[in-house]
Amino acid sequence: MSAQTFDDSAAAARAPRFGWLRGILSDPMGALGLVMVLLVVAAALFADLSPYSPSGMSPRERFAEPSLLHWLGTDHLGRDLFTRVLYGARIALTVALVSTGISLVGGLMLGMAAGYGPRWLDSALLLLFDALRSFPTVMLALALVTLTGPSLYAVVAVVVIATLPGYARVIRAQTMALKNTEFILAARALGSPAPRILLVDVMPNLIGPLLILVSMDIPVVITIEAGMSFLGLGVRPPTPSWGTILNDGYSFIRESPWPAIAGGLPIVIATLGFTFLGETLRDRFDPRLRKEG
Repeated sequence: MSAQTFDDSAAAARAPRFGWLRGILSDPMGALGLVMVLLVVAAALFADLSPYSPSGMSPRERFAEPSLLHWLGTDHLGRDLFTRVLYGARIALTVALVSTGISLVGGLMLGMAAGYGPRWLDSALLLLFDALRSFPTVMLALALVTLTGPSLYAVVAVVVIATLPGYARVIRAQTMALKNTEFILAARALGSPAPRILLVDVMPNLIGPLLILVSMDIPVVITIEAGMSFLGLGVRPPTPSWGTILNDGYSFIRESPWPAIAGGLPIVIATLGFTFLGETLRDRFDPRLRKEG
C-alpha cells in the first residue's frame, strides 16, 4: 500500500469522527456557542488556580473596582468576585449535569415503558407526568425547601421533578412511533423479550435526539439554580453561586455595580452558549429541522 493511499484511508477514517465538530465550527452561531461553553467549563475546571479563596474576606478592600489584582473587583466583604464566579461555575455545572443526567435516565426508562407497555401502564404514567408538570417550578421549590431546607440537593430535586416529565413524554412518543416498525416487529417475531428489544433496538434510536434536547435544557437548569439561590432557596452562603453573587450585587447596587455585573454576566454567557450550541446540534442532526443549504 502506498503512502498516499494510507493517508487517504486515514483521512477518510477520521472524517466521520470529527465531522460533527466541523459542522458546528462552520456555523457562526454554533462556533460562538462552543467557545462560550468551553469558557464556562474551563472556569469550573481551573477555579483552584485562583490565588484567592472564594470565601476569603478582606474588609479593607470592599467594593474595589476591577484591577490587575481583582479582575472583577470585590464585593461588600472584600471577597474576590472573579474567584467566586469561577467557583460558581462548578455549582452551576454540577447541578445542570447531575439533574439532567437523572432526568435523562428516568425519563428514558419511564418513557419507553409508557410507549411500549400495555395501555393501562401508559395511562397511569401519563397521569403521573401531567401531575408533575402541573406544579409551577417556583411553588414546587418553595414547598420542597420548606420541608427539607435550602440546599444543593433541594435544587437538584426541583430540577428533576420539573424536567423529567418532559423527557418522558418525548421518549414515549418516539417509542410508540418505533414499536410498529419492521425491525421491531422482526425482533418480536424472533422471540426477543421486551427488555432486550427496548435496550438493544429502541434505545439507540432515542439517545441522539434526547441528548440534543438535554443540551438545550441545560441553560434552563442553570437559570433555575441561579434563581433559587438568588431567592435564598438554593445554595447557602458563603458557598459561591451565581445567584447569591447576583443577590449581593442587587443589595449593594448603590455602592458598586460590579457585584451585580459579576453575578449576571456568567449566567448570560452560559445561557447563550448552551442555547446556541443546542440550536446548532438540533439543526444539524435532526433532518426535519436541518437548515436548507
